[in-house]
Amino acid sequence: MSRVTRPLRVAFIHPDLGIGGAERLVVDAALGLQELGHSVNLYTSYHDPSHCFEETKDGTLKVHHLVPPFPRSLKGKFHILLAHLRQLHLTIQLLSWGAPKYDVYFVDQLSTCVPFLRVLGHTRVVFYCHFPDKLLASGAFVEGNLVKNNTSVLKWLYRLPMDWWEELTTRQADVILANSKFTARIFKSYFPSITQTPQIVYPGINISAYEAQVDHTDPDIMAVASSRPTLLSLNRFEGKKNAMLALQSFALLQSRHTNLGKLRLVLAGGYDDRLNDNVATLEQLVACAKSLSLSYNIISPKPIPPAAFTLVTLESDPQVLFLLNFTTSQRTALLLSSSTLALLYTPANEHFGIVPVEAMACGIPVLACNSGGPIESVVASPKDDRTGWLVAPDAEVWADALLEIVGLSPAEREAISRNSKVRARSLFGMDVMARGLEDALEEAAAMGKVEIFGPGSTLVMMVVGFLLAYFAGPFLFPLTGAA
Repeated sequence: MSRVTRPLRVAFIHPDLGIGGAERLVVDAALGLQELGHSVNLYTSYHDPSHCFEETKDGTLKVHHLVPPFPRSLKGKFHILLAHLRQLHLTIQLLSWGAPKYDVYFVDQLSTCVPFLRVLGHTRVVFYCHFPDKLLASGAFVEGNLVKNNTSVLKWLYRLPMDWWEELTTRQADVILANSKFTARIFKSYFPSITQTPQIVYPGINISAYEAQVDHTDPDIMAVASSRPTLLSLNRFEGKKNAMLALQSFALLQSRHTNLGKLRLVLAGGYDDRLNDNVATLEQLVACAKSLSLSYNIISPKPIPPAAFTLVTLESDPQVLFLLNFTTSQRTALLLSSSTLALLYTPANEHFGIVPVEAMACGIPVLACNSGGPIESVVASPKDDRTGWLVAPDAEVWADALLEIVGLSPAEREAISRNSKVRARSLFGMDVMARGLEDALEEAAAMGKVEIFGPGSTLVMMVVGFLLAYFAGPFLFPLTGAA
């Protein structure tokens, strides 16, 4: 099979083009492919110009927001079912008469559309797996063990066809990619009917974006600037991101070592008051800061949502700064600031985690949990090659690691900075990711037009249909060997 060498027409399909790691990957992947000469269009069911990355609203990327008739949830329930319906609506628009034609589709997060794009659109599909949704919905995942939530029979019945459908539709993809070796191992373990082994394409970042000049007269940057030694955490305000670990370890460090001076903790991330998890997480963090007698304040470059506004204080120079929905310039300014001592990356068993890579690109030491993707991105040993610390997600352990980081000599800090920048550029640059994605897209496109009556699994999918798959599929056509 010969590879396609001409520029490709590529359509990205992503469910919610907001602010997050998956969204950053999609944006950077699209940018990288554009720079390689390919034509790229992004399709999404949700895009809010006030809550998105700049490249998706300033004309750099072509974004098509196809507003669905379905809500994201019904009274906080049925998220995944409605997500499937929203993507099916988007798929129908893509397959409608007169819609643009593409050489290959790039799909991530939701695989619902994959068989329809292939069979009805006669177009090859590359699927990028961040992490199986069946595991995200079931409980806290620790490699080798799924710690399940206590769920009712109704919840189990609700999830069963969803999980079955996820595996069936993912299996239809022509090329499957994963964001880390960790995710690929989990994918193979929990999708036993899929014989294809995911290819690894690490998320990449636009290195030049982290080398930009910082405009210190920008009011947004002035709002976050400080001469105080700063520990920085960048994550969405979600419970699973465990920002509480950063807050508790910071408090322990402060209480044990009062001679460290006026340290500051900045907890920055995406915040959406439509999501109960975001609202609850911020409230819990504020309550914890109060209980630990830490001064705090909440700021945002945009109007602060009502749910968070009631928590705002008048502290002008707090110990803990909550930064909601930061801008790209604020992120860059914080990472490049000489006051920033370390990046605290708190999620355990994270699928990959782009934030440690962003910190390494700026020469900032990383403190992360010793599980999941960060094990592949951050080097903790040998000491001469170190780019950060990988330790257990325990506040006591983290406080000890923070003490070591804060106490680094200028020479030690410079060595870590040098190692970090070299590693970020050689393994996780946007150009490296773009080349990996280009190879996958060319491989898929070279397979030629999809034959409707090709693989038996595709024919079965078309006969069974979407609704039957949801409500009867798991019982009529169980996947052999399923975990």
